[in-house]
Amino acid sequence: MPEAYIYDAVRTPRGRGKDDGSLHEVTTLQLAAGALRAIKDRSNLDTHLIDDVILGCVDTVGESGSDIARASALAAGLGEHVPGVQINRFCASGLDAVNFASAQVMSGQHEMAIGGGVESMSRVGMGAEGGAWPVDPSIAISAYFMPQGVSADLIATKYGFSRDDVDAYAVESQKRAAASWQEDRFRKSVVPVRDINGVTILDRDEHMRPSADMQSLAALKPSFVMMGEQGGFDAVAIQRYPEIEAINHVHHAGNSSGIVDGAAAVLIGSAEGGRKAGLKPRAKIRAFCNIGSEPAIMLTGPVDVTRKLLARAGMSIRDIDLFEVNEAFASVVLRFNQAFDLDPARVNPCGGAIAMGHPLGATGAMLISTALDELERTGKSTALITLCIGAGMGTATIIERV
Repeated sequence: MPEAYIYDAVRTPRGRGKDDGSLHEVTTLQLAAGALRAIKDRSNLDTHLIDDVILGCVDTVGESGSDIARASALAAGLGEHVPGVQINRFCASGLDAVNFASAQVMSGQHEMAIGGGVESMSRVGMGAEGGAWPVDPSIAISAYFMPQGVSADLIATKYGFSRDDVDAYAVESQKRAAASWQEDRFRKSVVPVRDINGVTILDRDEHMRPSADMQSLAALKPSFVMMGEQGGFDAVAIQRYPEIEAINHVHHAGNSSGIVDGAAAVLIGSAEGGRKAGLKPRAKIRAFCNIGSEPAIMLTGPVDVTRKLLARAGMSIRDIDLFEVNEAFASVVLRFNQAFDLDPARVNPCGGAIAMGHPLGATGAMLISTALDELERTGKSTALITLCIGAGMGTATIIERV
């Protein structure tokens, strides 16, 4: 079976997902096309070598719908011969797009493909696509549906994380992200977003709050008390987990992932594909997998899928040098660290989505570039990237530097 190699990985900076965010006037198409164009231009890539483009996108309506991957490939100048497909596995869409591209290469059917993702959360609001899971009683009741924020608070309650614990984690994420930008750790992967005249619109993540401290976060009220207590979702959580007497609501905007705009792209190819393109691989895809997890608590999938993936790969947790665990909420990462008894320094060493934001369909591909850059910077070998997913799932990928 052919190996799948990473030849390049790029991402845009993350713009605040609000009307006053720097990327609000940039369409989903322009965001994604910019990342694809950077892949082409940086490698002087003959686009006839590209067999497919797979892009993750969660809210696939309006300008983000109707196969944004194909439209973006055309807009990026990859040529009419390059096809594209859009996928949605909620927050892991971008990582799964990279995994799908890798699978195409590993199967021998394609020699080179691009996996990535895009989300313009300021232009296409979170949840705009709708869906049966939250509103159709035939699935919502049996799955004990609750909003993700309540699920995050349930994790904190069940596994013993206090308000101070989640706030302290958030402060550390901000510090690490700020230090990473100061030390220029993202210079290989971040490509600026420019307007039609080539003028730079944004070249740096703008959601960060490096001045955040325990005192400023303590002033924020928990965000999910009303929907938990008055909306009835605390009762749903306790019905599913009767050992819990009451939900301790600890999450708020300062220790949860930021709403942002952004896009990412990862060039995957076989050894032969790289030879034809005149490129040297930076890493290889060692293994990847998905799993379903308990849908009410929902966000513990990274623990479950990591256990599955390590077993499949014949590896142990000690074989992984660093981890990128998406910071959907602070309790998600704290539970991951707790489950594997990890040194926190090995997990999200450059900061994460609490500081820099979580553009839903793009984040997984962004984490690939962050992990790869950090492996090269530190001279380490292996990284595991994983994300929690709505409705109770997990996706994980192991990459190895070459």
